[in-house]
Parts: sequence; C-alpha cells; structure tokens
Amino acid sequence: MNGQAMAEIVGLGTEITECLRIARLIQRHGEAFLGRIFTPEEIRYCQSRRQSTEHFTARWAAKKAILKALGLSWQPGFQWRDIEVIADTDGQPMVVLHGPVKELAHQMGVRQVRLAIAYCRTHATADAIALQ
Repeated sequence: MNGQAMAEIVGLGTEITECLRIARLIQRHGEAFLGRIFTPEEIRYCQSRRQSTEHFTARWAAKKAILKALGLSWQPGFQWRDIEVIADTDGQPMVVLHGPVKELAHQMGVRQVRLAIAYCRTHATADAIALQ
C-alpha cells in the first residue's frame, strides 16, 4: 500500500440511457434543455465532438450515476449543473460538484467521486464510485 490509506467506498451508482431519448429532448427543447442540464464547459465539450448526442447522453447518465453513488435522489434546490463532468488533460472524465450537492457530499465525508463512462450509437452508460 506504500503507506497510503485506502479510500473507503461510500456508494456506487450506475446508469444507462438511450441516446435517442436525449436526442429527442435536445431536438424538442434545444438550448433551454442544454442550459438547464449541462454547464457551459460541458456544452462546449460535447458540441465540439463529432458524436455530440452520445457525449451529452454519457454526461446525463454520469450525473444520474453520481447521484446514486452519493445516495441522493433529486431534491428541490438541486440543479443538474451542480454535477459537472469534465475531461482531464488525458481525456479521462472527472467529477466536479457544486452548490447543495457539493455540500451534501462534503457532509457525508466524500472526498472524491470516480467515474467511468462509455457509449455507443444507441446507449451511454456510467458508473460512479463515491470515496471517503
């Protein structure tokens, strides 16, 4: 263990979402939907990708998986943008929490949320692990 303490798992969350569902929401509600769900950075990233719908769907699935990993259900006062999924310098997804979600995670002792996302033409999936 090299003298490092092992992180304790607080929770695990997983989600799978149909790309067509998110594509229809984007088509129907456009910028209003995107701006309510995704941060400006997430929107820029996804729109810069060739398969933007799949990237938006993966981030939607990630946000739901993160809530599950934190043991939270959607509550008044939460905003979808309180959960942000960005890419690190190596392109790996990183979780950044804001607002009430960040505060609740802090109260639970969560120091980090690890995330794995994958997608294909039809579905996106995400797995999140909340760690102390």
